[in-house]
Amino acid sequence: MASRTFADFAHGPGPRSITGMTYDLIIGDYAYSSWSMRAWLLFDRFNLDRRLTEISFADGHVPDLMPDWAPAKTVPSIRTSEGALVGESLAIAEELASRHPDLPLWPAAPLARATARTAAAEMHAGFTALRGECPMNLRKAYTDFAPSNAVLADLRRLELVWDHARAACAPDGPWLCGEYGIVDAFFAPVAARIAGYALPVSTSAQAYVDAHLADPSFRRWRALAQVVGADLERYRRDYATGAWPGPTPRAAKAVDSGTPENNACPYSGKPVTHLMKMDGRTFGMCNPRCRDKTVTDPEAWPQFMALV
Repeated sequence: MASRTFADFAHGPGPRSITGMTYDLIIGDYAYSSWSMRAWLLFDRFNLDRRLTEISFADGHVPDLMPDWAPAKTVPSIRTSEGALVGESLAIAEELASRHPDLPLWPAAPLARATARTAAAEMHAGFTALRGECPMNLRKAYTDFAPSNAVLADLRRLELVWDHARAACAPDGPWLCGEYGIVDAFFAPVAARIAGYALPVSTSAQAYVDAHLADPSFRRWRALAQVVGADLERYRRDYATGAWPGPTPRAAKAVDSGTPENNACPYSGKPVTHLMKMDGRTFGMCNPRCRDKTVTDPEAWPQFMALV
């Protein structure tokens, strides 16, 4: 599958940057690319304008799939309006924070900001056993994976880091250092691994994982993971599988015929061509991707729910 570039519609209602910048963002497979997930979550959570390019790991070596992005050679990468190429997720996060000081990407309070930066940097460079033995696969929920001692050690370290952050920052909500920010986006793929491999963690750590699984941006990314891209054997593991442990999506299905209540796609505004049904009602979207991502988790998409 060749790379695809298209306008990525903001999903709101989140804080909106007032700077008016538009970025080019390139990502890998939704189901498997944990690094891409981090950057995409920041763009989605904070409604940053972007033109999105997708590549598939099934098509070959990543640098060969992004020739127009050199010297960047990894996903995610961004291109700024003046042409700067930023090719590491932590660098992307820092650049976005510098360019959008109106957004709470890092906490404003010095103690919380330092704590968040330290935790995000450790995630960027560490937890190699967990990442190596439990590759992210958002299409599976394994039920009988037996973690090694090295993975268990990584989990205990995560518990320590997360508990320390919450104790130091005393947030009012479920996130580590106050409002949702860069540090939480960096740990979202870890939450996906803990959920997807049924890994044993403390009660406080599980509560943080559950907050990620319920987060609308996380749910949107996972919905896209179900319908975009090929199944890659190298990410599959021979374990028993069960139901995904996050919120149960509202029941919906694609249909071939019917009279939709809406004439325009809630995402693009284009005429509807593909139909779905939910609660006995028929709705239309402009292409199969818009329909299928909505069918997968209808309540994750504010534009669609505005129709409902």
